[in-house]
Amino acid sequence: MAVAMEVDLSETDVRFEEEVQREPHKLKGWLRYLDHKQAGNETGLQLTMIYERAIRYLPGSYKLWHRYLTFRLSKLRGRNPLHFEAEFRKTNLCFERALLLLHKMPDLWLLYMRLLRKQADVTATRRGFDRALRALPVTQHGRVWPEYLRFVEDCVGGVVAERVYGRYLRVWPERAEQFVDWCEKTGQWAAAAEQLVRMLDSPGQQATMHWRRLGELVQAHPAECAERVDAEAVLRDGIQRAAAGTAGELWVALGTLQIVRDGGMQRARDVFEEALRNVQSMRDFALVFDAYAEAATEAIAATMEAEATRVAATNAPGDASRRALVDLQLLQLERLMDRRPFLASDVELRQTPNAVDAWLRRVELCQSRADDPERSEEDRAAARMQVRETFEQALAAVAPRKAHGGTAAELWLAYARSEAEDVKRMRSILDRAVGAPLGSVAELSDIYAAYAEAELAAGDAEAAQQILARALAPPSSGNTNVDYSDESLPPSSRVFKSRKLWALLVDVQESMGAVDSARTSYERMLELKLASPQTIVNFANLLEQLEYFEDSFRVFERGISLFGYPVAVELWNIYLRRFVARYGGTRIERARDLFEQALEGCPPEYAKPLFVAFGRLEEEHGLARRALRVYERATHAVPSGNDRLEMFRYYAAKTKELLGLPA
Repeated sequence: MAVAMEVDLSETDVRFEEEVQREPHKLKGWLRYLDHKQAGNETGLQLTMIYERAIRYLPGSYKLWHRYLTFRLSKLRGRNPLHFEAEFRKTNLCFERALLLLHKMPDLWLLYMRLLRKQADVTATRRGFDRALRALPVTQHGRVWPEYLRFVEDCVGGVVAERVYGRYLRVWPERAEQFVDWCEKTGQWAAAAEQLVRMLDSPGQQATMHWRRLGELVQAHPAECAERVDAEAVLRDGIQRAAAGTAGELWVALGTLQIVRDGGMQRARDVFEEALRNVQSMRDFALVFDAYAEAATEAIAATMEAEATRVAATNAPGDASRRALVDLQLLQLERLMDRRPFLASDVELRQTPNAVDAWLRRVELCQSRADDPERSEEDRAAARMQVRETFEQALAAVAPRKAHGGTAAELWLAYARSEAEDVKRMRSILDRAVGAPLGSVAELSDIYAAYAEAELAAGDAEAAQQILARALAPPSSGNTNVDYSDESLPPSSRVFKSRKLWALLVDVQESMGAVDSARTSYERMLELKLASPQTIVNFANLLEQLEYFEDSFRVFERGISLFGYPVAVELWNIYLRRFVARYGGTRIERARDLFEQALEGCPPEYAKPLFVAFGRLEEEHGLARRALRVYERATHAVPSGNDRLEMFRYYAAKTKELLGLPA
């Protein structure tokens, strides 16, 4: 009964009280008792007494302790720790008692830390987190660290927070960015820079992003970052290690650092100039150039402002040396802006040294200066010399087989055109070009053709013929059985089979009236099997003009044997038309033989014009019935369909016309 009086038992409590007294070491009885009392809205004191009794019997029950501590925390909800200090202290002691046996339970530690934070006891909270980390296994530390970090970020800061983060990063180094974010958020620029340097020295980090971030940090806060890291050495190391597209921020940061250190542009200008000579991407170039121009502009403004302030303060006249300094700075800025297209071109050529179009754009830049009437004659002469130097650099840099955006031949020809006014120099360039390494035999053909055309433009057809003859001379080995498209052979050993050069050669020879030479060239083309159908026609035309009719006809026959159908049909049509025009009916049997030869191997779809021409020959120079027999053959020989229908109609019409019979 004494117990009943102590806990102020009601009639409904007796059953629960008897159960816990009978079996005090069973948790379920105590929990049922507590549920019953809480359902009855009992006072906190009575519940506390029951919890204390239960814990006396079950001191190692996590479930009981967690419920008890949660209950005590609920009683403190909304209360000021200063006004209810005693209650908070009692709850702290309860947590300490619980953690003596249950120190491996992270939830209890976290509840306790939140309670200590609420009391604004920074030292006790920090020590509590440290005790929790020492007590808990490492696998449970992930539960504690987020709370600990939020605590030091919100309530501690400074050196203590930095040290706590240092311990955290020893366990989870991959989360270093979180620390950098916090440092930047709280203005601890030196610590952020130091951590970024550590991250860059660690394998597996996203180096590109971190270098860029470090560059931006040093650029924005150069003095603070230099407190803990050798900023210049780190940035230069980063420039060497960073990929193209990342180095720009580091160069800008290095230039900004020099401005802060020196208070002027002298060393910064050297850094920016070095950067412009070394950046590998247009993005980096744009960053560096814009920063350089901005820094130069700010330096001019600072000089002018300082001079204006001095004059206003002393009422003294302006300093001539200051004015000279401003003039010098303005001149430097003007020259920088004038150099921009060339500096950008340098970057492009460093990126793609085999880009022919990039080299030609560089030449255009130099040429535009040479043609600028507003520049002095000395500057224009220097620009003309720069054009030559650029061409020479391009020809040395471009690997012919790796060229893109154009060919090595295009470079040589552009170089020659730039010297068109100096024929001697142009010839020298083209002589070098035909002996230079090239990417293909077509390029060599283009150069020889351009060389010959240049001589023609200069009025020296004989020189043009000699150049083409030199190009088309057979190899010294005497072996003409080479494949024009065989890339394993050098272009110089295949160029003699260039149809383009042979066609140009005969054009030159015909224009000079060198008929025998032209005839020899045509014969050579036929021997090398380089003649096209047009070549056959041109050769025949030449012989016909010279009244070598039989030779002209033989050329057609050689061409027909060289080309198969359907090309041969066109050659037959021209050949037969000219033969009939030449001999009419005087050599009718030979003409008939030629038509029969033409029709013998002709595919049906191409036979109709030949039959019609054959029939017309018989009408005009032979017999009408022979003509009709030719037309009748045609109705069976041409393909069925429209051609055959038209042929029947034509046959019927001719029958009516020639024999007077009904169609």
